[in-house]
Amino acid sequence: MNARTQSILSICTFSLIATACLALAPVTNTRTSPLPAEIGTPDEAIAELMAGNKRYVSEKTELSNPAKAREALAAGQAPFAAILRCADSRVSPEIVFDQPLGELFVCAVAGNIPTMEIIASLEFGVAVLGAKTIVVMGHSSCGAVDTAIKLRKDTSALPGSLPQLIDQIIIPCTVNSDPSDPNALPKAIKCNANQGIEILMKSSSVLADAVKKGDLKIIAGVQDLGTGKFTITSK
Repeated sequence: MNARTQSILSICTFSLIATACLALAPVTNTRTSPLPAEIGTPDEAIAELMAGNKRYVSEKTELSNPAKAREALAAGQAPFAAILRCADSRVSPEIVFDQPLGELFVCAVAGNIPTMEIIASLEFGVAVLGAKTIVVMGHSSCGAVDTAIKLRKDTSALPGSLPQLIDQIIIPCTVNSDPSDPNALPKAIKCNANQGIEILMKSSSVLADAVKKGDLKIIAGVQDLGTGKFTITSK
């Protein structure tokens, strides 16, 4: 059995387990600050994320994770949003969107690329835990995207498994980039975030069906590391 077959079988097994857990997964809400209204729709989830980001940017955060909330967190989770972020030490959705533990289901990979493992995790977050929105979260000064521009013609010089990762950004976002263009990196970062939506919709019937039913919205955006502001880039 080759590695690809093993990976597919593992994902299938995970999906079956996730489906079986749907009725059994314990849920709780450990938010310490009151929401404007109960988050029951994708639009309400997105609005709360953007409101949280506004609080973060203006230095009026409400984020709190008191010790008394830990027992409830141990009992289960009910995140209202799932975030696919870049594996970068400067990017933390809980801080950027001003949300306590238990509210966001966060997955991370360099370049915020929806790999099969990431897709399976997001399916769990939506189908089992009930997340109302998925955010593909890019950020300024992304090293993975910058590398995809600089090595757009040949990634073989990169060590280990990095070529496989960066190649997924090059097509379609940086293959025609002009490194001398000062806007090349911001354009590619936006493209890469938006491309994540298409990959998720094409690769997962679970997520696509949830979107069609109106139970889920998938958006993309970019966080400016200098200001902290998150801007939605998808249409």
